[in-house]
Amino acid sequence: MKRVALYARVSTDGQTTENQLRELRETAKRHGWEITGEFIDRGISGAKGKEGRPQFNALHTAIARKECDLVAAWSVDRLGRSLKDLVDFLGQVHAKGIGLYLHQQGLDTTTPAGKALFGMMGVFAEFERAMIQERVKAGLSRAKANGTRLGRPPLAASADGLKVQRRVLDLRKSGLGMCAIAEKVGISSRTVMKIVAATA
Repeated sequence: MKRVALYARVSTDGQTTENQLRELRETAKRHGWEITGEFIDRGISGAKGKEGRPQFNALHTAIARKECDLVAAWSVDRLGRSLKDLVDFLGQVHAKGIGLYLHQQGLDTTTPAGKALFGMMGVFAEFERAMIQERVKAGLSRAKANGTRLGRPPLAASADGLKVQRRVLDLRKSGLGMCAIAEKVGISSRTVMKIVAATA
């Protein structure tokens, strides 16, 4: 008997996962799958990674321990909003020899057609990554051409920065060491050294 882990998620507390779980349980019963765990995240956006979704994180642990043969979710968007995150998840599942069933999309990666679709999704994820990189590069080039200064602004560029500089110099005059000043002001010791060196 195939062991299946069910995953359900809703974005707000006002929504319920009951409809998702009912259909997944019925599917499991119809296929003769044994449900070994139900992982449910309530009121959590799919845009968050596994660290931001406790039950999705627990599902990853169950996959790593091979506590199931199949992961079943009601829809692909329950697993994540990013194609890259989804393909990374599928890669982890696939590496452990575990299948994925998506009810709404009718996808079962244990079938030949499902495996083919899985491969296509990897290609699309690679395309998405390449497009994002191109957009970032084009944006940086455009900003440079328009004379926009890239990176973090210098400390002295703001009123708060001037206050920090004065505080650093006052503490230095009182005999405090660089690391002690950095801890007291809440900046790095390297920044403290730069401020002190600039006024030496």
